[in-house]
Amino acid sequence: MEAFPQAPRPFIDLSTGINPHAYPLPALPGALFEQLPQRQDTESLEAVAAQAFGVAQPQGLMAVPGTQALIQRLPDLLRSRNIGILGPTYSGHSAAWNHAGASVSELGHLQDLHGFDAAIVVNPNNPDGRLVEIADLEILRQRNQYLVVDEAFIDLMPAAASFAARAALEGSNVMVLRSFGKTYGLAGVRLGFGIGAPAIINALRRSFGDWAISGPAQFIGKTALADMAWRQAMAERLERESQRLTHLLGRAGWADAGGTMLFRLARHEAAGRWFRHLARHGILTRPFAGAQALLRFGLPKGEDEWQRLGDALSTGP
Repeated sequence: MEAFPQAPRPFIDLSTGINPHAYPLPALPGALFEQLPQRQDTESLEAVAAQAFGVAQPQGLMAVPGTQALIQRLPDLLRSRNIGILGPTYSGHSAAWNHAGASVSELGHLQDLHGFDAAIVVNPNNPDGRLVEIADLEILRQRNQYLVVDEAFIDLMPAAASFAARAALEGSNVMVLRSFGKTYGLAGVRLGFGIGAPAIINALRRSFGDWAISGPAQFIGKTALADMAWRQAMAERLERESQRLTHLLGRAGWADAGGTMLFRLARHEAAGRWFRHLARHGILTRPFAGAQALLRFGLPKGEDEWQRLGDALSTGP
């Protein structure tokens, strides 16, 4: 906004992968703000989350204050020094391990991700939506000391795509990360989940200590995760809107480069000029310093935003 002061307001932020159609907040009892979070409420939330994620062992799942907080705890939790990451992908993983002094290798081929203290796969991947099959994840699990699978964008996919159920088994060397705010459009709630062997989850609980999740976040998370009808209807809506966005970009000369229901990655030789053109129209997209022909587009929120995006794409840079 500072760089483009003449752009129309309000800015449309398409730079994130957050659902623009937020889950309707339930009425929050005042007591949630007046007392410390109750352990029984945390356990109830985790039981609902386990059911939603297909995890039969709730003791292998823990609610955390956002998956970013968990990503930053993983180096201390796993104490691994030689890290392989399937990339390019979300940079927060490499940043956390680099900060901890680990040796980090970003590799572009799955077959190269063998023999590490910890292998990390974002599945489906951010930003291109690449999906690693369960059978291939099982091979990675066998060939690395630990396997970390970040499933931040998997909620709207078939349950069979998730590795969560296997991660929670006794003796598992897998940690699965599940987000909440992206699918439910409530990023400010700061809620996520770690799924792994009970011994790892117990160590994670000690790391976060008591009252890691606020009472309001517990209440909202439990209500939303139990609402399977909303999630199914939202998946159908976002599938239609994702296709609409792909079609709109294609008409403007962009080539689809993958993505998920919550964002599309698009390729254009003039992506840099397009980024500035869209910003001058008050529309923020996600550029990539290492891939200057790509932009990531989130979904507009309503018809006014769709119209503004369509108008901006129709004029060109």
